[in-house]
Amino acid sequence: MISEHHLRVGRTARYVLLEDAPDEPANGEPSHHAELWVACHGYRQLARYFARPFASIAGPGRRVAVPEGLSRFYVDDDGGAHGPDARVGATWMTREDREAEIGDYVAYLDALAARVAPAQGAPVTAFGFSQGAATASRWAAYGETEIDRLILWGGLPAHDLDFSAAGPRLAHVDILIARGAADPYLGPEAVGRALETMHEAGVPARSWTYEGGHKVDAESLSALVTELSGES
Repeated sequence: MISEHHLRVGRTARYVLLEDAPDEPANGEPSHHAELWVACHGYRQLARYFARPFASIAGPGRRVAVPEGLSRFYVDDDGGAHGPDARVGATWMTREDREAEIGDYVAYLDALAARVAPAQGAPVTAFGFSQGAATASRWAAYGETEIDRLILWGGLPAHDLDFSAAGPRLAHVDILIARGAADPYLGPEAVGRALETMHEAGVPARSWTYEGGHKVDAESLSALVTELSGES
């Protein structure tokens, strides 16, 4: 007989942290960051490269953590041997054993947020790009971390996200879908349908358009942060 089972094991996850060097204590009180951003990369990306644009928004008042997906693979797989220059990418999940993979990365993001939060009760922004948008949306819906803002950049909520069940948890989250005007993978119609689905479930959400394609760039990211700062 052949039967399938699961065994929980420990994994070593990698993440990148962006923040200013600690300031000198003033009046005996150490400096601290007011908020935490957790930014989830897209398919085939690595955290250390994806983190680069976020240097434009990290600093006093904002700490940015960039976790890397738990599964890595050779991007340029031609079937031969992989040399030292072969490119490597990471993914959050595939359709294989998907429920276990989702549970693993939700627990991973909870553990990361608890470890790097600048202070107890600090506001948390979950950011997801492309495939990472589905990851971030599932974390916001199913994780233990209290998410204050969810930014889906070049992506939409997970297609199987049950808003009827997750609605009460997401109803108090500021959800924003950021779409590049030249993004070939995410059109305005798809964004409109996603917003309509969320609104029907009582989940407030909005969209924001930037001049660019399917990528996260420092200029557009800084523009969004400036706009969000003006709202608060």
